[in-house]
Amino acid sequence: MKMLVSFFNRIMQRYLPDPFLFVIILTFVVFGLGLIFTDSGPYQMVQHWGGGFWGLLTFSMQMVLVLVTGHVLASSNIFKKGLGALASLAKSPGQAIIIVTVVSMIASLINWGFGLVIGALFAKELAKKVKDVDYRLLIASAYAGFIVWHGGISGSIPLTIATEGHFSQDLIGIISTDQTIFAGFNLFIILILLLVLPVVNRLMMPSKDQTVTVDPVLLENDVQAAALEQGAMTPAEKLENSRIVSLLTGIFGLVFLFYYFATNGFKLNLDIVNFLFLFLGILFHGTPKRFLEAVVNAVKGASGIIIQFPFYAGIMGMMTASGLAAVMSEGFVSISNEFTFPFFAFLSAGLVNFFVPSGGGQWAVQAPVMLEAAQTLGVSIPKTAMAVAWGDAWTNLIQPFWALPALAIAGLKAKDIMGYCVLTLIVSGIVISVGMLFF
Repeated sequence: MKMLVSFFNRIMQRYLPDPFLFVIILTFVVFGLGLIFTDSGPYQMVQHWGGGFWGLLTFSMQMVLVLVTGHVLASSNIFKKGLGALASLAKSPGQAIIIVTVVSMIASLINWGFGLVIGALFAKELAKKVKDVDYRLLIASAYAGFIVWHGGISGSIPLTIATEGHFSQDLIGIISTDQTIFAGFNLFIILILLLVLPVVNRLMMPSKDQTVTVDPVLLENDVQAAALEQGAMTPAEKLENSRIVSLLTGIFGLVFLFYYFATNGFKLNLDIVNFLFLFLGILFHGTPKRFLEAVVNAVKGASGIIIQFPFYAGIMGMMTASGLAAVMSEGFVSISNEFTFPFFAFLSAGLVNFFVPSGGGQWAVQAPVMLEAAQTLGVSIPKTAMAVAWGDAWTNLIQPFWALPALAIAGLKAKDIMGYCVLTLIVSGIVISVGMLFF
């Protein structure tokens, strides 16, 4: 296994470009595929690209806030002590790799945004506590836990088809989560991944001479507020350094959270996760000045998200408007039968996910083709939906789009972790395929 990991790491270090160049290359690949496999001409493909370019602005801002609020919360003394105490459970590099994988997977099952941020933050704390742990593998293990998100309680596809008024309701009706998220085949996949992935990540640990460590001092992101004499403060400075202001603001946000959970139950979404992180950050930093200094420090890592997500939106525009995503899906359907259809639905979703890295957006594109084919072949509709969901989550492991927040938190580049993620992709793909074919 170490030989495979070494091989994949060499390949990724040598050939994987910066995520910005990756999305540019994907743009021209989709442009070319659209010319070959659809009726769209060059001018039409550019129109599709430009028309979709700003289609992810809301989501982009949400992802920036995931990164910033998570980073701000992590830099607070209270949160660092909590993560530090949990990190103290790991007494060796191997234990650190196993623990971060498990924690990331559990957090991702609760909510994908929560898991994405918590995994990376926890990995940084482990790197501070555990001597001689490979930092690249630690972050890769944290990111690998993200694979289970679409099988968890925040999965966008199973939640969509369980919601009254969804766009496919006339075709399939309402599919409750006990047939998708809590179905036997889905629970089997999650259980096996929970058992297998920590072990796989542990086995990928490099030899001591190839281990890449990081100086714990470099991982500190403490924000030191300038010391001011009480008597020298202006009224504005007193407000900026007032604990009362932060306390009242934080309580204001927590009251709303109490109301939200009281009326909706423990229903997390990206906005609520960001809201929770934001107001806890305000409370935990103690004063507005310290909070804002932490925000300035956190925003530095958001540049990749800000500049790259519009290009992915443009790719999605070309994929959907030209019909290329449907063509890809139909190609897999054409070689399927009743037994193999869930497997090929999973593979097709994994391929489409490279170009449409959004669970909800991907389902909107693939659902008409997949659902009609499933009904024609007599295949379970819930399993078909989950096959697409798992395919969407699966290739995230080697798609830099979703790794950007974790990489920004960790201070690494995509090529630093993707070699490890390739092997995780292979192993998890086998597990998911077995679950789709035989359960």
